[in-house]
Amino acid sequence: MVEKEEGGPGGISEEEAAQYDRQIRLWGLEAQKRLRASRVLLVGMKGLGAEVAKNLILAGVKGLTMLDHQQVSQEDTRAQFLIPVGSLGRNRAEASLERAQNLNPMVDVKADPESVESKPEEFFTQFDAVCLTCCSRDVMVKIDQICHKNSVKFFTGDVFGYHGYMFADLGEHEFVEEKTKVAKVSPGVEDGPDTKKAKLDSSETTMVKKRVVFCQLKEALAVDWSGEKAKAALKRTAPDYFLLQVLLKFRTDNGRDPSPQNYAEDSKLLLQIRRDVLEALGVSADLLPDEFISYCFSEMAPVCAVVGGVLGQEVVKALSQRDPPHNNFFFFDGIKGNGIVECLGPS
Repeated sequence: MVEKEEGGPGGISEEEAAQYDRQIRLWGLEAQKRLRASRVLLVGMKGLGAEVAKNLILAGVKGLTMLDHQQVSQEDTRAQFLIPVGSLGRNRAEASLERAQNLNPMVDVKADPESVESKPEEFFTQFDAVCLTCCSRDVMVKIDQICHKNSVKFFTGDVFGYHGYMFADLGEHEFVEEKTKVAKVSPGVEDGPDTKKAKLDSSETTMVKKRVVFCQLKEALAVDWSGEKAKAALKRTAPDYFLLQVLLKFRTDNGRDPSPQNYAEDSKLLLQIRRDVLEALGVSADLLPDEFISYCFSEMAPVCAVVGGVLGQEVVKALSQRDPPHNNFFFFDGIKGNGIVECLGPS
């Protein structure tokens, strides 16, 4: 990390003002200063983790800690661009460190080779935001509860083949949004098309403060679909939500994600888990047709790029307190090439 003198405009150095010029023009100096004071923990350095790391480092957070206890495997070479050739067997976080740091010397980038499950509660409270990838459902729920209690912004996300998702729990989150001012029309002025156009075309903007409340991951994954209101909402809910439930159960039961090397065996397991999970949720197995198993193996680099872009964007928005956040799920379907934001939780 390169330390710089704070001699520039607004308490940031000239080097930083030059480095982040376009971002400061986009979201303002105050938002950039909040980013610059934020420390982020990123867990899991597979393809999605690499995308999120890149986006946060380039955005200019104060510090990023990459935590991963796993070693580099052959599969990591498909989507993880921070790991150099010839790193098989090395720790994933440590192998990613040099290229990650080179992206932006002004950010303090660290690698931690320990397991997230070995970390005590106070470890997470030193960060302004925690972002999990590659974690089990139990670990995600536990760390979200720690973050929620300590007012730490919580994010989690994963990519399974052509499908990806992210979830955010920002607790009680305040932010500002830029709104166009509506021009006041003088009394007696005729109300015609030109007047309406003048009202809408005003180039003046104002910053409006807003507040939104998020639920925890445990609640978002435990929606009761048995009520009449829930059944009506079910028709509008993306099937990706139920696919996520199936894949998280697979990860819990097997300690890994579906693997292309075990395609036949894992396909049978996925169909069995689909039946059990959807039955437990009280919804029809028809929500996930059998062909879903063909599209959720391995990490697809383009899907990592899309989901990592959205996840990185949401972390930046939360830390800078600028613009409305996605509340609370984002699902991406690479087959259809579209993404959707869903707000799911207690009614």
